[in-house]
Amino acid sequence: MTVARRSLLAGGTAGVGLVVAGAVPSLAEAAPAPRRSPQPSHRPFPPLMDDPAGLLALPPGFRYAVVTHAGKTQLNDGQGPTPSNHDGTAVFKAQRNRLRLIQNHELNVGSALGVPHVAGTVYDEGALGAGGCTVIETDNAGANYGEWVGISGTLVNCAGGPTPWGTWLTCEETETKKGGALQQDHGYVFEVFADGTSLPKPIKAFGRYAHEALAVDKSRTHVYLSEDASTPNGLFYRWTAPAGVRLQAGIADQLGANDGTLAAMAILMDDGAVLPDVAYITSAQLGRPFPVRWVEVPERDGQTTSVRKQFADGQVTRGKKFEGVWGTDDGVYVVNSFAFNSADLPADAAKHDGMVWFYSYADETITLVTYFPHQQTAVDGTKAKFDDLTFDGPDNVTVTPWGTLVLAEDGAGASHVLSSVPGGPSYAIARNQLNDSEFTGPTFSDDGRTLFVNIQTPGITLAITGPWATYLS
Repeated sequence: MTVARRSLLAGGTAGVGLVVAGAVPSLAEAAPAPRRSPQPSHRPFPPLMDDPAGLLALPPGFRYAVVTHAGKTQLNDGQGPTPSNHDGTAVFKAQRNRLRLIQNHELNVGSALGVPHVAGTVYDEGALGAGGCTVIETDNAGANYGEWVGISGTLVNCAGGPTPWGTWLTCEETETKKGGALQQDHGYVFEVFADGTSLPKPIKAFGRYAHEALAVDKSRTHVYLSEDASTPNGLFYRWTAPAGVRLQAGIADQLGANDGTLAAMAILMDDGAVLPDVAYITSAQLGRPFPVRWVEVPERDGQTTSVRKQFADGQVTRGKKFEGVWGTDDGVYVVNSFAFNSADLPADAAKHDGMVWFYSYADETITLVTYFPHQQTAVDGTKAKFDDLTFDGPDNVTVTPWGTLVLAEDGAGASHVLSSVPGGPSYAIARNQLNDSEFTGPTFSDDGRTLFVNIQTPGITLAITGPWATYLS
């Protein structure tokens, strides 16, 4: 469906400009936070200081420790070296003032540092040298007390989300079906436990598609899931439990393949028509809540037709790179990382370098709370390589203990970890000095002392400590 943007939405287009990291507000434009979302305070972080070790630039007063390093640190019990390509991560309390991280490894079959198959953790015996999750025991200082396999034999474990009962839901970002060496279909969500137990069984009720991330609401009756896919662009989904069912540990055994309702988001305009793609929304609509309708998925396992392709134009709202998802008591944040190539955009939609949305559970509305205007494209149509003063490509997201957001960049050139207030500015709190790899898996310890984050390639987990409350509370 081709629709003129100005006929969809009143208002102008995005602004332009660059930002000095950590010194002035980001050009990520913002507006007052939506009703019922957090409205925390926020102080500017000071400019980042180069790391003499060439790994991580941080503000004065902050420091980091390396928790794991792919190929260098070792798994317990002779299981092999730490796998590579660290991605989505969550932190859980353990005994004796220790913490446990559950961490995805975004790897396909045949990777040099894949997740080893350990008895009792394997989903697909044919998925050798592929993805999965490891569990890392650490503390607030980033000490490494051990690492072991939580699930193996899965593919392209990208992000996911923690549950209210203290487990991790890991997402396969693929639609690969069994065949050749693979003995199982892929493209599912799996539950991973921090206590050493394992249930390598897909949660088929949540559908089979290129899952990115998810959040479970506090009632344990809804799950919100993002899809990172193209041609056509992916969707944002909601799974609703059957009447009388509340999710609990062991979801894969609790639910049948078709239990509950899986539905895709449709954003409604003033005349009741469905917005075809989120890229029609620009900075002119920051802070404006749009009503949402949820449209049931016809066949959630996508056996003959990919789930996102089962909808006709005008039924649902698509978006390039639906990525990070993080839930609060009142709603859920979801990120679109960027859309700037013509193949990723419908006619007359606006290029952008990132969007952060807030969906309100009570109001059933979605509001754009942060917007990164498109800044530059190279002659060949690819994204220009930005220097280390530019913010773009937000991906993973987490909510801090103070209600602010932390965004991990997957953009062009230098990658940052950003501190952001919904409806306010963004500031750099870290910069990758090692390479151009993205940051992944930002997650705070409950007490706010430590931010854990990963450099995806080669795969390094970092524990960052410092005066967080000075800037975030």
